[in-house]
Amino acid sequence: MTDNNDVPAFARHLVNLAASRLGAETLSCSDDFFAPMERMLQDNDPVFIPDKFDDHGKWMDGWESRRRRGGGHDHVIVRLGTRGVIRGLDIDTRHFTGNYPPGASLEAADAPVETRPEDLQWREILGPTDLGPDSHHYLEISDDTPARHLRLNIFPDGGVARLRVYGEPLPDWSRMDENTPAELSAIINGGRIAGFNDAHYGNPWVILTDGRGVNMGDGWETRRRREAGNDWI
Repeated sequence: MTDNNDVPAFARHLVNLAASRLGAETLSCSDDFFAPMERMLQDNDPVFIPDKFDDHGKWMDGWESRRRRGGGHDHVIVRLGTRGVIRGLDIDTRHFTGNYPPGASLEAADAPVETRPEDLQWREILGPTDLGPDSHHYLEISDDTPARHLRLNIFPDGGVARLRVYGEPLPDWSRMDENTPAELSAIINGGRIAGFNDAHYGNPWVILTDGRGVNMGDGWETRRRREAGNDWI
């Protein structure tokens, strides 16, 4: 388990724009023979089940490609749940010990949501970066240009348990019906958590997403208060 003191501020306070609960999707990839690309965006933490196997071998909780024999590298294209400015990410290789990619890079594109993957114009926002096994990799991004799509490149192949992309959501009001009321606090409409006094459990930003909580940990929860005062967000 990662100590909260080791988690950077962007991962503690900003929204995961690649959360499946926001509608983020994997659109295509070069290969996902061993584990489907969709698992990489799941909201829950990755798990390891020692005795679980499927038709392709050991079941792994994430995206995993085959070993490349002819050179090159693998990639996956992600459409974020909402357009936004990216401030940091976590390339999580937990439970991938001998099958993790030694390196990765990230490219971004800012295009309408319906744009086909082959028509996207990419720019690099994270150059080739070393990765290790069974670890979080928190990486700060210094790029103020909005993005709606990402291409994660791994060198040369392997598995990524989760990709979290932390940033500031930007609403696309041009797609809104001006005669229909808008939920202004929603993340997809630009709502954000400006501050809170405590978030010992869960993720505060989750309370601004659609739908109902899936369990008691799916939202904002503070520690038990043993002193005077009250909690706030």
